Amino acid sequence: MVEEQVLLKKSQEGDIAAFEKLIEGYQKRVFNIAYRLVGNYDDASELAQEVFIKVFKSLRKFKGQSSFSTWVYSITKNVCFDELRKRKNKKIVYIDEDIKYDNNEMQRQIEDDRPQPDIIAEKNEVKKIVHEAIQELSQDHRIVIVMRDIQGFSYEEIARILNCPEGTVKSRINRARLSLKQILQKNEELLKGYYVK
Repeated sequence: MVEEQVLLKKSQEGDIAAFEKLIEGYQKRVFNIAYRLVGNYDDASELAQEVFIKVFKSLRKFKGQSSFSTWVYSITKNVCFDELRKRKNKKIVYIDEDIKYDNNEMQRQIEDDRPQPDIIAEKNEVKKIVHEAIQELSQDHRIVIVMRDIQGFSYEEIARILNCPEGTVKSRINRARLSLKQILQKNEELLKGYYVK
């Protein structure tokens, strides 16, 4: 923590090398939060870059009222929520998305020549189902599931990042898990043999 404080002070004075070292430990988690919230790898990469640009531009305004990590994850949440708000009125098509026509769906034919054993394929299918189920949750439920169950934040950290009482966080997580369970039960056949919380 002492090293982080030193790097933070140097970064606030405009030291780019110190800033790069300061954010090193946050990059993976920021990307993962963005990915779970927006559901697309490329978009998550762009949003993570946007987060760190905002962090750098706002560094001088950071006065330490919360921990640096809480501040970074709050910016991450805000950047992702802004993107999700913009998307509400836009239709985005991804290359791996199924083609829909006359109430039917057809998978896009994109060749993948990487060898994948059955077990890996099964696990990937489960991950995909869970990922898609998370995307069906409301924004408030999605953020708490991502932060608690996927990223492992404590209730206290989530409360600070979302700026709400810990009790609210716990009740949102309970409701989010219940909603997620209901969504996943629709895919019960595909999840047979896997334990879903």
